[in-house]
Amino acid sequence: QVQLVESGGGVVQSGGSLRLSCAVSGTIFSINAEGWYRQASGKQRELVATITNGGSTDYADSVKGRFTISRDNVRKTVYLQMNNLKPEDTGVYYCRSGFSVAAMKAAGHWGQGTQVTVSS
Repeated sequence: QVQLVESGGGVVQSGGSLRLSCAVSGTIFSINAEGWYRQASGKQRELVATITNGGSTDYADSVKGRFTISRDNVRKTVYLQMNNLKPEDTGVYYCRSGFSVAAMKAAGHWGQGTQVTVSS
C-alpha cells in the first residue's frame, strides 16, 4: 500500500505563491510517477502536473510557466511550487502516484487533499 499526505495549502492573494508538499510512504518501490490534481467547487478534478522517476515533467496549459513540480527522493516528497497564483487556481489539490503516468491516471493512489484559496 502507498500513503500520500499533502500539506502546504492556505489562503493567498492573487499574484502570491504557495508550495505544496506530498509525503509518500509505504510500498514506494512500485511508484515511478507522481502528479498533482486539483478540483474547484462544482467542477471535475483536473490534472495539473506530473513527474516521473526520470525527472520528466508535464503541465496543464493553464499552469505552464507558473507552477513547477519536483521531487526529493531522499525525503520521499513531491512538491508543487505555485507562483503568480490566480483566483481560478482555487480548489482542493490532490497528490497521486502510480507505476507510470498512464497507470497513475487510470488507477493511482490518492492523498486526502489540501485546500488552496486565492483571493482577488
